Amino acid sequence: MVVPSAAPMLMTRNLLYTGITRAKKLLIIVGIEKVVEFMIQNTNIKKRNTGLAYKMRERRKLKF
Repeated sequence: MVVPSAAPMLMTRNLLYTGITRAKKLLIIVGIEKVVEFMIQNTNIKKRNTGLAYKMRERRKLKF
C-alpha cells in the first residue's frame, strides 16, 4: 500500500484501515512513517456528499 503525503483531509484512519483490511495475504506499506502515524491519529470523519440517497429515490420513480 502506497501512503503518499497528501491533503490532511484525505489522510484518515478510515482510509488506512480500508487498505489494511483488503490485504489478503501480505501487506507492505510504502511511505513516510510520520505520514502513517498521522493517519492513525487522524480520526476526523467528513460527511461524504455522494448523492446516493437522491439517486436511489430518482431510480425508484422510473418505471421499467
